[in-house]
Amino acid sequence: MIITRTALPRRTFLRGAGAALALPLLDAMAPALSALGRTAAAPPARLGFVFVPNGLILREFLPQTAGRDFDLPRILAPLAPWRDHLTIVSGLANAAGDALDASSGPHSRGSGCWLSGMRARRTEGADIEAGKTIDQYAADVLGRETPLASLQLALEPNFMTGNCEGGYSCAYINTLSWRTATLPLPMETNPRVAFERLFGEPGDAAARRAQRKIDRSILDGVSEDLARLQATLAPTDQRTVNEYLDAVRDVEHRIQQTERRAADEPELEQDAPLGIPPVFEDHARLMFDLLLLAYRADVTRVATFQIARELSHRAYTELGVPEAHHDISHHGNRAEAMEKNTRINEFHMSLFAHFVERLHATPDGDGSLLDNVILLYGAAFGDGNLHVPHNLPVALLGGGAGRLRPGRHIAATFDTPFMNLGLSLLDKVGAGRGVERMGDSTGRLADI
Repeated sequence: MIITRTALPRRTFLRGAGAALALPLLDAMAPALSALGRTAAAPPARLGFVFVPNGLILREFLPQTAGRDFDLPRILAPLAPWRDHLTIVSGLANAAGDALDASSGPHSRGSGCWLSGMRARRTEGADIEAGKTIDQYAADVLGRETPLASLQLALEPNFMTGNCEGGYSCAYINTLSWRTATLPLPMETNPRVAFERLFGEPGDAAARRAQRKIDRSILDGVSEDLARLQATLAPTDQRTVNEYLDAVRDVEHRIQQTERRAADEPELEQDAPLGIPPVFEDHARLMFDLLLLAYRADVTRVATFQIARELSHRAYTELGVPEAHHDISHHGNRAEAMEKNTRINEFHMSLFAHFVERLHATPDGDGSLLDNVILLYGAAFGDGNLHVPHNLPVALLGGGAGRLRPGRHIAATFDTPFMNLGLSLLDKVGAGRGVERMGDSTGRLADI
């Protein structure tokens, strides 16, 4: 039996000047969780969606065998250590991304319908319309118990007005998350802004700015609360709190380093706003670590993460790919171009795999965060070369707090609606009641 000297509510914060730091799951919270029908060993499920643009090279992603003995092609190889937590679903389609006529705008259609299954309205103006997305249906339920109903993060700058492609508003490619059919949610690219949204006291921006000016850590502001708390906790909970605060301190330190470099060497930061690391991989790891903290502290249970936006023109010279990603995705089945595109796909997966590794190493109840999350990693096209939204690449990571049966390749009937999987994922995290249809869904996906 674990004996603690105090019982804490699950929503416990350390507060100070400009700071409101939520705590991770502790054994001392067990009485409060029991009142909610849960125990410290049975934390809630989290849900997340990670998007990569311009399609993938499917032959390097989809396993050739179904069931539990599926193979791991090249793009999936970075996930090999967590094979038992991996579920591949093939055969799904998002028909709303198809062209009904000769109109352009396939990337806008694909991105705009990815999580809703609803066709994006072709417009350059303010009358944008797509559909409420899976994450927001989940946020309706899971967000009732967290400070943030959902979190939207991205790695590329976005512009929410005007025409981005073929008469379609930029809104369709610059966000994955739609609160309603006409309300896209902005995605945050700046680690500093995201950090303060997670851990800053609401409405106290002035205090946070003053704190930054004197180069103080947000943890300095909560030191008195922390000292009082630590005196009441059992040793195991003290260690949990210390490890969590070390992780917060590490992320904050990396943000401060980036900001100091921008101030000292502004010529190096001309293409990125203050606070965004100039190296893409550093930016990605920092933002993924922020999401990990958000899940760990139960600041949110629902997230979308855009590694790059559709139509991305980022070049990956560090991979030997000087061409823009979008350009190289139109490979025309040329071996050299497909090889370069595969390198980009592998690199994106390696960034995600690092996040998965961190989740697996982070305790959560009697397991890890990876045990208690469902992450969907995917793209809007099965074939980026031809803009085909069929046989979508879909990888699920995590156990969903015991509600998902991972370690399989599920080969669905070809052209099964992607939204069938969306409905099933809502069920898995306890948010599916009352949601009978999304987009072109025809029911739940069986055997997931």
